[in-house]
Amino acid sequence: MLDSFGRNITYLRLSVTELCNLRCRYCMPEDGVPKRSHEEMLTEEEMVMAVSAAASLGIEKLRITGGEPLVKKNILSICEKTASVPGIRETCVTTNGVLLPKLALPLKNAGIRRVNISLDTLDRRKYAQMARRDEFDAAVAGLEAALAAGFERVKVNAVLIGGFNDDEIPALAELTRRYPLDVRFIELMPMCAGDFKREAFISGDTVVRKLPELVAEEPDGTVARLYRLPGALGSVGIISPLSCNFCDRCDRIRLTADGRLKPCLHSPAEFPIKGLDEAGMRRQFEAAILAKPEWHGALSDSEPSRAMRAMNRIGG
Repeated sequence: MLDSFGRNITYLRLSVTELCNLRCRYCMPEDGVPKRSHEEMLTEEEMVMAVSAAASLGIEKLRITGGEPLVKKNILSICEKTASVPGIRETCVTTNGVLLPKLALPLKNAGIRRVNISLDTLDRRKYAQMARRDEFDAAVAGLEAALAAGFERVKVNAVLIGGFNDDEIPALAELTRRYPLDVRFIELMPMCAGDFKREAFISGDTVVRKLPELVAEEPDGTVARLYRLPGALGSVGIISPLSCNFCDRCDRIRLTADGRLKPCLHSPAEFPIKGLDEAGMRRQFEAAILAKPEWHGALSDSEPSRAMRAMNRIGG
């Protein structure tokens, strides 16, 4: 379905939970979030119905997110059922990787084709500092399990944070030489959670300056600017929502775990679908897609997101 600005919306990011087993400073409050009642959240049946409604409007790609989606007890069933919805051609998961050692192969068998793993640092101490949990070994084991499971693609997502991991850009990019995976560097977004000083918000161009040997590659239809290190097995991508927004190419819509469609990550606009039948959900999807703004507005350390939610309550 085309939005009001002619963009073809083909990508749904479905959050299945607000809960997480980490407390990353840019995503979660230190004390976590209160667990809400089942009545407030989408049921598995509603999630599948919503995906079916979205697919009827031309959604082809589905990404399962959270919170941390793998803490959801029925995550394998959700993945299997949504991946089987007619019209859905690709189902992916974004995860912190901590639970992947046990779940990587079951997820692949449930129909998940691609996995993105959030890993901002290769330093155990800094990992614990940012995640507020000492789960570095589990996250690395999860990455290894994902590679062993044979997904079509494995990506590592690293949020760029000045003074924290900008010195690790070469080491993180080096993963693409050592393993058949891609690394995506993502500019830190000024969301509700986190108390970052101005110097934390660094441009994605920092990656290019730190890695002068990068060779530009042709776009692959995603929002990332793509590069490759000589001899690498995978690509290096830069996602720049602050310094070089990609709103003109945005093809996505988001559904929160409590049943709210968000036309734009950084907009407060939300369209409720919980409790509706499939026809009602379809109408709300249509309205939300047509309500997508032309761009999300200025974003910087002094101009925060207007999303009115932290990332864990939207979906990564």
